[in-house]
Amino acid sequence: MSNHVPNTTVQRLPVYLRCLVQEQSLRVPVANSVRIAEMAGTNAAQVRKDLSYLGEYGIRGIGYDVDGLVRHLTRWLGLEHVRKAAIVGYGRLGSALLGYGGFQDRGFSLAAVFDTDPEKIGTAAGSGLVVEPLADFAAAVERDALEIVVLTVPASVAQAVTDTVVAAGIKAILNFAPTKLLVPADVAVRQADVAAELQILSFHLSSGGE
Repeated sequence: MSNHVPNTTVQRLPVYLRCLVQEQSLRVPVANSVRIAEMAGTNAAQVRKDLSYLGEYGIRGIGYDVDGLVRHLTRWLGLEHVRKAAIVGYGRLGSALLGYGGFQDRGFSLAAVFDTDPEKIGTAAGSGLVVEPLADFAAAVERDALEIVVLTVPASVAQAVTDTVVAAGIKAILNFAPTKLLVPADVAVRQADVAAELQILSFHLSSGGE
């Protein structure tokens, strides 16, 4: 279904969903493209174009039924059921992500955490989880129905760890390691590069916002 939708549009859809859920919490029945654009930080024409890829869900001159569009975006993004994810690499970043409570609200559950450090394996990781050995990853995929891996390992071992999780059947990876991963064509990788984002902000500071 997503083959005909541009990647840039796909990246904006979760933002629209977040905005609409906020409106839903305020019991707003209808939101027009101008309102959604204001909340999402874009423009009304872009909102209308993006949502048009998903079908005609707006009423001209009135706007979008908030409840209906939330349901449609949730279904379109594959969030009808909770997606199970695992953190691989239980260092400072992995620990911080595990402690973040916002994943469940967005349709995800951190169901397992893995590491290769013998001193970490078997220790409590919070949220009722225990750090497991990476060697047991394949079995955990079956046990917990894992679908996504959040990779928080050093760049030097990121590819080897990626090969392990892909071999176990994982098709979606969020990579925090500052390195490009080589994966099969049917595996989706999103790069989370905090340092690069900070460098972009530095550019804006240096250029005076121009």
